[in-house]
Amino acid sequence: MRPNRLRQLLNDNKPSLGIRILNPWPAVTELIGRSGAFDYVEFDGEYAPYDLFSLENLGRAIDLFPHLSGMMKVEQEPRTYLAIRSIGSGIQNVLFADPRTKADVEECVRAVRAETPATGGIHGVGMRRDVGYLFDVGTPAFVQALEDAVVAIMIEKKQAVENLDELLSVPGVDMVQFGAWDYAMSIGKPGQHELPEVRETERYIIETALARGIHPRVETNSPDDIARYLDMGVKHFAAGSEIYFMYKWFENQGMDIRKQIGADTIDSDRVMSGYQR
Repeated sequence: MRPNRLRQLLNDNKPSLGIRILNPWPAVTELIGRSGAFDYVEFDGEYAPYDLFSLENLGRAIDLFPHLSGMMKVEQEPRTYLAIRSIGSGIQNVLFADPRTKADVEECVRAVRAETPATGGIHGVGMRRDVGYLFDVGTPAFVQALEDAVVAIMIEKKQAVENLDELLSVPGVDMVQFGAWDYAMSIGKPGQHELPEVRETERYIIETALARGIHPRVETNSPDDIARYLDMGVKHFAAGSEIYFMYKWFENQGMDIRKQIGADTIDSDRVMSGYQR
């Protein structure tokens, strides 16, 4: 079974840096691996289109780089099926979107861990890519790999924040991340994720996680945001999705080139007229 880079970093109490992607094309993952800048690739299955063949090909691309691990963000339902198929594809770690109750988090953990008396999960034996299809099926190495899988949860809704102590009390939760946009919407402030009360909620989640020995993770699009989180004790970060960086390149570099060649300025209102917000 393949070593889990993210688990090793957590066990050694070292910082980690991931990057979120929505493009299942393996070339994107290969370029990330070749950059040498990231410890793991998170495929955002909550938002991106994909099929089971895409997941296996992502797993193969990750395997090209010994320094790289994978993570799959799975949506609220069907979380058990998606977690099992993601791990079976060779994507070793799982980020669960939108758990709200202790029972939700217990279901997340059970979906990842092996179904043995000692581990208490519901993840059974499978002839999938993670075990070489035939070679580590149901072995102790398979059980250990599922124990090594990092379980991360999103705290996104008002109910989840109110239940935070219970959610983080579930054994097997390794990482936690705050979803500011969802939280703002759930308290009746859609689009206002920078409000002081939202920032204070994020601090509360980070401090509560650290007090329980759980690793908080922060997603950011800019290195300028890092310092204040380091001051809070955060060691784990994820760069925002590649589509954000692509858009900023299109916007900034494209406009610079237009100016240099003397092309007409495109009216931003006209650009947005076909995109209904």
